[in-house]
Amino acid sequence: MVKLQEKTELMDEVTVERAVSRMAYEILEHGRDSDDTVIIGIQTRGAALARKIASQMEKFGGQKIPIGSLDITFYRDDLTILNEHPVVNGTDIPFSVHKKRIILVDDVLYTGRTIRAAIEEIFDLGRPDRIELAILVDRGHRELPFSADYVGKTAPTSKSEHINVEIDDNGDIKRVSICERGER
Repeated sequence: MVKLQEKTELMDEVTVERAVSRMAYEILEHGRDSDDTVIIGIQTRGAALARKIASQMEKFGGQKIPIGSLDITFYRDDLTILNEHPVVNGTDIPFSVHKKRIILVDDVLYTGRTIRAAIEEIFDLGRPDRIELAILVDRGHRELPFSADYVGKTAPTSKSEHINVEIDDNGDIKRVSICERGER
């Protein structure tokens, strides 16, 4: 059995909060003229991060931003090899995506396959004006040509390493660490 061993802490709770605040401010700065901004987080950690970003945007900009969550399970290109019984969290987007500026949020950007699946699902729901990507940690190793518009932290990693984003029972991100695969 493969076990992940923590190698180093990348972000503690305070660093996560700073990164989220900076990303929220940058999103507001780049869309000052856009009243059609919505935030969609990819289940599960991306949805938690989306809520935090939206809360900070409301605090800084004084305007409530519509939030949705996206479950990309059935849009994955590796669904058949991942799990015989995938966990489905459900998509909840209580607004139209048509002609919206969508801020797509996830915790870690790695190969780009998750983002491809999310964009495919969004386009099945309608035609947005544009999609911008907000990522807590960009770890490199892209297989598809995606880059984030808003990044909390860039952390070059090896392919044997894993980024572990810890969330508490309330869905708040507590810390981020780099782990290495080890034998148990």
